[in-house]
Amino acid sequence: MAPRSPKTCGDAVHHPVFARYYARLSVSAETRMGLAGVRDRLLAGLSGRVLEVGAGNGLNFGHYPHTVSEVVAVEPERVLRRLAVDAALRATVPVDVVPGVAEALPVKSEGFDAVVLSLVLCSVRDVQRSLREVRRVLRPGGEVRFFEHGRGGGSLMRSVQRALDGTLWPRLNGGCHLSRDPVEALRGAGFDLGPYRRVLMPEKGPVLPASFCSLGMAWRPLSDTRVG
Repeated sequence: MAPRSPKTCGDAVHHPVFARYYARLSVSAETRMGLAGVRDRLLAGLSGRVLEVGAGNGLNFGHYPHTVSEVVAVEPERVLRRLAVDAALRATVPVDVVPGVAEALPVKSEGFDAVVLSLVLCSVRDVQRSLREVRRVLRPGGEVRFFEHGRGGGSLMRSVQRALDGTLWPRLNGGCHLSRDPVEALRGAGFDLGPYRRVLMPEKGPVLPASFCSLGMAWRPLSDTRVG
């Protein structure tokens, strides 16, 4: 879920109606839309300390491999954070759920081997500031795993996405935007892009403005010595 303010207090984001709706929808999407399999692909092979930004209701937690020593999961929305705490208790790897926003991550610099971005860049208030924070908290050579939806389709679909972004969509969906390009944002923030693929969600079914997703990985360059 996305912060709408750079504050780091526990109630920096509060969308209780949307949060409950999102929690129900996301659980059903695990099987109906195949998202459980996507989470397996997203997290396969991770190891060491992992930071998950915008953990939502914690549906990724059960998919982390045993090679992960610790997950710190940042979630600003209090309803979703409570659900994430419950999910952390069922996880097979250690998970610590903390309040915070993507633009001001409440963790030390260069403290993580990997960062997971899962359906969060669509709704952060400031994408580039959030990605600067991701770069800060990753060690040089650290890995970003991302599964994000954004801009896609032909000119008509992209026009629809922009129109929805400029009207009610963000207000009704916790700050979500449809027309952002997460891959270009990562590249623009100085990450080295690894393999990634474009996927439609659902893979079979109607193509909707939120269907266009990217699944892949990126790295903080080894030569990158900046921490801010």
